[in-house]
Amino acid sequence: MKVVKSLLLGTAAGLIAVGGAHAADLPVKAKAVEYVKICSLYGAGFYYIPGSDTCIKLGGYLRAEVALNAGGNYSAQYNGVFAANNRLTNYYSMRAREDLNIDTRTATEYGVVRTYFDAVFTWTTGSYVGTGSATGATGYSATTAGSSTINPTDGGISGGSLGVYYAFIQFAGFTMGKSVSQFDAPWINYPGNNFDQLVGGSGSTNGVAQFTYTADFGQGVSATISAQDQTQFFTTNIWNTAGMSTTGVLGGAYGSNDIGGTRSPDIVGVVRVDQAWGLFQASVAAHDNHVGYYGATEVTGHPEDKWGWAVQLALSIKNIPTGAGDVINVSGVYTEGASRYNFQSLAATSYSMFGSSNAAYQSIGFAGVSDAVFGPGGNLELTKTYGFRGAYTHNWSPYWNTALYGAWAAVNHSGTAKGLICGSAAFATLTGTCNPDFNIGQVGVITRWTPVKNLTFSADFTYSHLDQKYSGVITTGALTSVAKPAATYELKDQDTYSLLLRAQRNW
Repeated sequence: MKVVKSLLLGTAAGLIAVGGAHAADLPVKAKAVEYVKICSLYGAGFYYIPGSDTCIKLGGYLRAEVALNAGGNYSAQYNGVFAANNRLTNYYSMRAREDLNIDTRTATEYGVVRTYFDAVFTWTTGSYVGTGSATGATGYSATTAGSSTINPTDGGISGGSLGVYYAFIQFAGFTMGKSVSQFDAPWINYPGNNFDQLVGGSGSTNGVAQFTYTADFGQGVSATISAQDQTQFFTTNIWNTAGMSTTGVLGGAYGSNDIGGTRSPDIVGVVRVDQAWGLFQASVAAHDNHVGYYGATEVTGHPEDKWGWAVQLALSIKNIPTGAGDVINVSGVYTEGASRYNFQSLAATSYSMFGSSNAAYQSIGFAGVSDAVFGPGGNLELTKTYGFRGAYTHNWSPYWNTALYGAWAAVNHSGTAKGLICGSAAFATLTGTCNPDFNIGQVGVITRWTPVKNLTFSADFTYSHLDQKYSGVITTGALTSVAKPAATYELKDQDTYSLLLRAQRNW
């Protein structure tokens, strides 16, 4: 009996031991891990990247819009088929865009290290232009990343594009990479408007590559020095008048564009004051004009470089007595050999607008913007421009606001440049006054409705007047790209208007 009892007790003890071992092997419920933590160091919307001390914020918008009586990228009807005033002219243009931006920040012993990236995916309808065929055939011209390419068979597939606006690093006062030009006013191209082509100041909405240092003196006072790439957004035409033709002139080009390789970035200096009442900013820029050759090869020689310059003053007045949040933004600019600091990166630099006439087949107003002009064996003649723009925005309620805005810019050529242009055989059939100087004025009104947070509907109406200085009539050959016949055209001022309807959801 004792033997049986001993066996039973031993077995029970063994089972208890085995059971205890199995219990020890069972998984213990882990403590909940907070994979995404809010980062409150840099404002709302930032989160810690798991496993690091870097904070990240994602943002962007989705936009859908239609532009009436306008160009493909919400440009006004200033040139090309958009301004032909015939059956090739688009009555509307549509666009859809998704923007994505990524902002990361890390606190270090040297201060905050920041990276910022902003890209857009865009679809824009194109247009049909003449191909030069004797039968009048047209081809689809797709709007792709700021340029047009004829592709009559793709059905507009190439109308979609990817663009990188900003990609930069900020550290210890330095900004390195692609960002808004330091020369720009804080509102860039938009003192109160959605219209992309407002003249009268600098604007680099698409960003420009740069190396910049900003010193913060406290009390809202800062100073900046910047070296920025000039090639894509801050250089415009340098015309060799040896390449002039009548058809080119009527398209707003006074010769062949003869820009050489890069030699120096633009040098920009800025002083800025930010206070509760608003903002004041003074900007200056130096721009090297470097040309290719007089002729097709290097043995033909070349003009020497000439440095151009620009200066801009910008003022913002906040909390004015008309209402909470109301603001006035104004700026003025003068340039010599640096015209893109007035005719900003999205503004037109050629104008060729057709209208009615009682004296000829039709009327035309044409003009062009350049940094400089030169002829065979001659020096660079720098082009002078000046202008201003501004807007007043009034908030009717938390859901509605309206802005009135306007801009004006003038282009003046030296006497030598006028002689080179007007003395060309391209003007041999002109009967009247030859003067390539011109002014352009723009005025508009925009109303925005925000029924819920971050969703805005807007309507933006813009009127433009081209004040060109030619008079009389000129005879030209056929302009096949815009389906205009060989005929005599009256030279006169032109007007155009456009309306942009937009829906935008920010996130």
